[in-house]
Amino acid sequence: MKTEFDVIRYIEEYRETGNINLRNDIILRYLDLVRVIAVSLRNIYSKYASTDDIINEGVIALIGAIDTFDIEKNVKFETYANLKIKGAIIDYVRKQDWVPRQVRKFGKELEAAYSQLYSQLDHRPSNDEIAEYLGITKEKLAKGMTEAAGAITLSFEELLYEDNFNVEGSDGADSEMYKKELKVVIAQAIDALKPKEKQVVTLYYYEKLKFSEIASVLQVSESRVCQIHSKAMLVLKHSLQDYMTR
Repeated sequence: MKTEFDVIRYIEEYRETGNINLRNDIILRYLDLVRVIAVSLRNIYSKYASTDDIINEGVIALIGAIDTFDIEKNVKFETYANLKIKGAIIDYVRKQDWVPRQVRKFGKELEAAYSQLYSQLDHRPSNDEIAEYLGITKEKLAKGMTEAAGAITLSFEELLYEDNFNVEGSDGADSEMYKKELKVVIAQAIDALKPKEKQVVTLYYYEKLKFSEIASVLQVSESRVCQIHSKAMLVLKHSLQDYMTR
């Protein structure tokens, strides 16, 4: 991949000349970034769309990033492109409305229940406490967490993307400090997860594994992985929201 200086030079020359070959060269050099982001989000869309479809959306967003990148701002192009690509994919998935209404509704109820119980109990609510609050059995809660895993993950990704994008839109030392603090908050929240949750999140975000692949590694069912991941996302989203509203 080109250095940051080279990329800026290419963008400047492309804008001056309108030479599509220059733009295409930038796209080719950042195509791996699009693929990495598409793979990292695949558990959200894998049941409904192919990775190639998502990559196509990412490439369109990359072209948009080339056209809208503000060279004067002290932001790396790769950082800006990353956010634009991720945001476009999240928006695309959200607009497809693949998730059944009842599943999406349950995901929202689950998030609200977790936050409400955390405030009331002043500790992380257990699945038993969540099931009792929702007035359902533990078995129905587990089934709902399995089905809503993608929706809950998408909700967390939306929050994380929007917060990061807002930070990128600001200037100065405060922005850099906020980004560093945010990374620390997320790292601490992951570190505070229960061992299995931390393991699932690590395999999901760092090893880029699908739920089925994580299940194989941990030697549990895929539905169990979805349940663990859903609970981890509830914990992480609550930690992020708590930090953002301070």
